Amino acid sequence: MTMKHQEAPLDPSLGSPPDPTLNAGPDQSRRAFLGIAAGATAAVVAPAFVLQAQAVGNPRAERVSDAHRWGLLVDTNRCVDACDQENGLDLQRKQPDQSEAEWDTQKAVWLRKVKLQDNLTGRVSNLPMMCQHCEHPPCVDVCPTGASFKRADGIVMVDRHTCIGCRYCMMACPYKARSFIHEVVEDQLTRVPRGKGCVESCNLCVSRRDQGLDSTACADACTALGHRAILFGDLKDPASAISQALRTMPSRQIREDLDLNTGVRYAGV
Repeated sequence: MTMKHQEAPLDPSLGSPPDPTLNAGPDQSRRAFLGIAAGATAAVVAPAFVLQAQAVGNPRAERVSDAHRWGLLVDTNRCVDACDQENGLDLQRKQPDQSEAEWDTQKAVWLRKVKLQDNLTGRVSNLPMMCQHCEHPPCVDVCPTGASFKRADGIVMVDRHTCIGCRYCMMACPYKARSFIHEVVEDQLTRVPRGKGCVESCNLCVSRRDQGLDSTACADACTALGHRAILFGDLKDPASAISQALRTMPSRQIREDLDLNTGVRYAGV
C-alpha cells in the first residue's frame, strides 16, 4: 500500500497475525532511554501549569505500575472519535491575523485521518492516526530534558513543566503524531492543561486512567453508536476484550519494520 498526503508507506509485509511478543515485558537491553540531561543547553522553559483535579472518579492513590499496558485496536472501516471534545482541542480558535492555510498547519491535531490506497486493488481506507504509544518510543530517545517519557503502563506523554519546545520529538516521530502549540491557549480544560511553547499528542485519555476509569473518549463514541470500531484495554490481560480480539482477527502495526512494538493496532487495513 502507499499512503497519500506524503505519509510514509506501509510495509507490505505487515499483513501478519498478532505479534506474539505483544504481551511481553519491555526488553530494557534494546533501548537505553535518555534521562534528564543535567547539562542540557540553556533554553527558555515553557510556563508551568497548575493541575486541578476533576471529580470524575476516585483519584489514583497508588503509583503507576507495569502490571498493565494500555492500547487500542482500531477497525478502520468503522471509526468515529470524540477526541477533540475530551481534550479541549475543540476550544482552539484561529487568530484574527492568521490565514486559513496558516491555521490549518498550526492548529493542534491529536487524531488525524490518513487516506491509504492499495495500488494493486485500488481499495481506499481512511486510517485514524494518533500517537502509537510505542514500547520503544523514538520521541523519548531524543528529548533533551526528559519531558517526553513513557509511563510504566505504556502510555507515552509530554510533561509540560519540563518541555522546552525544541520539537526534536516531532522530528523523531515516524507517525507525525505530535503538535506544537504556537499561540496562547485561552480556553482549556483543567484536566488537560495546554499552553504555548509545548508539544502535545494523544495520551489515551490519561486523566481517565488516573481517575480509575477504563475507557477513552474515542472508544466510548464508538460504543454509543452501537459498534466497537475502537477497542481500548489492557494488552497484558489475556481476558481483556482487546487481547481476545487481537487473537481472533488479523491486525497490523504501522511501520512494523521499525520494531517499535506499538500499543495501537489496526484491523481492516
